[in-house]
Amino acid sequence: MNWTAIIIWALAIILVLVLAKMSIKIVRQYEQGVLFRLGRVVAVRMPGLRFIIPVVDRLQLVSLRIVTMPIQSQGIITQDNVSVDISAVAYYRVVNAVKSVVAIEDVAAAINQIAQTTLRKVVGRHSLDQTLSETERINSDIREILDALTLEWGVEVTLVELKDIQLPDSMKRAMARQAEAEREKRAKIIAAEGEAIAAVALGAASDTMMAHPVALQLRNLQSLVEIGVDKNSTVVFPAPLMSTIAELAAFLAREDHAAKTGIAGMSATPPAEPPAELTAPPADSPAPPFRAA
Repeated sequence: MNWTAIIIWALAIILVLVLAKMSIKIVRQYEQGVLFRLGRVVAVRMPGLRFIIPVVDRLQLVSLRIVTMPIQSQGIITQDNVSVDISAVAYYRVVNAVKSVVAIEDVAAAINQIAQTTLRKVVGRHSLDQTLSETERINSDIREILDALTLEWGVEVTLVELKDIQLPDSMKRAMARQAEAEREKRAKIIAAEGEAIAAVALGAASDTMMAHPVALQLRNLQSLVEIGVDKNSTVVFPAPLMSTIAELAAFLAREDHAAKTGIAGMSATPPAEPPAELTAPPADSPAPPFRAA
């Protein structure tokens, strides 16, 4: 047996296997392959089993999935000279595989750096109150700026969100006092509005009770029932009931005084003289005899 022939066949088989491994490529569903032939872009390979020419061709795979990129905390001075630390997160995806490979060397590093500078620039144009209350607008501005810059790289920025805003301790205390004062103001306004509504309702109720006096008496009785529910030993007489009792006492006093005055007047009056027609003698009776002094 010729050992030289065996070695040649073994080397040929190994070479064929190596060339076959180098020529067979698998492009996954979420990827696209950029095919370089002798250093030039010749085609874009879609997902599936693909064959290339070994040594001559090179297939670079590019992921089309959305990438989550955290933007590290940045020390930013707002428009009203307040120092804050803001971190954010950006989401982007490759829309043009050729541009993402040819136009720029490292897409992720480039987007990370431009996102940090854009975050500082956009937030620096806003005051602290605007930064805290208009986050949606700031997110939109950052995304539009990044999208305009990265579109030439074959990358689309889909979303940018401010993740965390760190304030100085002195500013936190000042904002807490401001929020407390705002809550107290709202509470006082609500209480004043409630008192105004209650005053209007009480005015309408008083008008109704003035038109129907019996309603006031029924309300007094209802108040007595409510007081007596808790087994209270204190008896409360409403003012109208006390006035009624006072009027009744004054009436009885006047009647008693009138009765006493009538009895005293009858005892002090002298007896009346009889009528003249009873003391005069009759016309046909004889005159009394005349006596000389």
